Amino acid sequence: MTALTLTNICKSFGSVEVLSDINLTVEDGEFVVFVGPSGCGKSTLLRVIAGLEDATSGTVDIGGDIVNNIPPAKRGIAMVFQSYALYPHLSVRNNMALGLKQEKQPKDVIDERVDKAIQMLDLGAYVDRRPSDLSGGQRQRVAIGRAIVREPKLFLFDEPLSNLDAALRMNTRIEIAELHRALSASMIYVTHDQTEAMTLADKIVVLRDGRVEQVGSPMELYNNPANQFVAGFLGSPAMNFLKKAPLAIPENGALGIRPEHLRPSKDGRIKGTVTHVERLGGDTNLLVSTDEKEAITVRIFGQDGTKVGEKIALDFDDRASFAFDQEQRRVAI
Repeated sequence: MTALTLTNICKSFGSVEVLSDINLTVEDGEFVVFVGPSGCGKSTLLRVIAGLEDATSGTVDIGGDIVNNIPPAKRGIAMVFQSYALYPHLSVRNNMALGLKQEKQPKDVIDERVDKAIQMLDLGAYVDRRPSDLSGGQRQRVAIGRAIVREPKLFLFDEPLSNLDAALRMNTRIEIAELHRALSASMIYVTHDQTEAMTLADKIVVLRDGRVEQVGSPMELYNNPANQFVAGFLGSPAMNFLKKAPLAIPENGALGIRPEHLRPSKDGRIKGTVTHVERLGGDTNLLVSTDEKEAITVRIFGQDGTKVGEKIALDFDDRASFAFDQEQRRVAI
């Protein structure tokens, strides 16, 4: 069964078009991540799916029903926002139960669903606390629990981890992945963080300027980017792009080489000077200014003794590189 189908979705605010001809299918149980830079339209697209914004044209189909004219509360969706949006005067349990009470669900149904969500999210020790007595990660789990109890057709997450520190982001990311496996639910997740996209998604939708650049699994997009934008957006450190390349590339094009595919080599085709060293323990990143005055990054697995100012020669496997034309389209090498 298809959880969501978007057909020719366009959205304009006045004369400004922010979404252009979006077509997308989300299968039942699939975890789909919208990713892209700020202003690319990913949150607007999520709001169109939720019914918080009306599409200028096109159709939104959720679970086989076209919902363009159906209000958000009737669409069978549950949304988790960047801000937790919890009621400060209510306990954890009552925050999670409130939506079901407003739907006039029977008390035994409310209790059963809330108890299940509390157990799933390991919130049993906090059920009587108010939001002010919780950490940021705990508040976000309550917000997620409030969505779970509604048993929606589709979960929508709008940058839910952006207010958390690095350690909590990783822990909560793992919890969301475990939640997806436990519920086998259809989820759409918006983020600007490509690490979140790569680690959570069954399918990534890369957006730029209101358009879909590419759709595919994380490894499909990483290994076979359709264009220079996708190639440069996914991967950390980001892909290097050389205008003055040791391989034949289109005029005004670029050669793309990922940092982990570059290696020091006595007879390497790329020569330069190390300008900075990032020692990360498990990895070492070398920032290099080539003799052609282009800046590149080299990722070396493990610890490395290279020092700033050293001359270095680098090489790579031609089969692991990418060529792009002047329009940033990928072409054969």
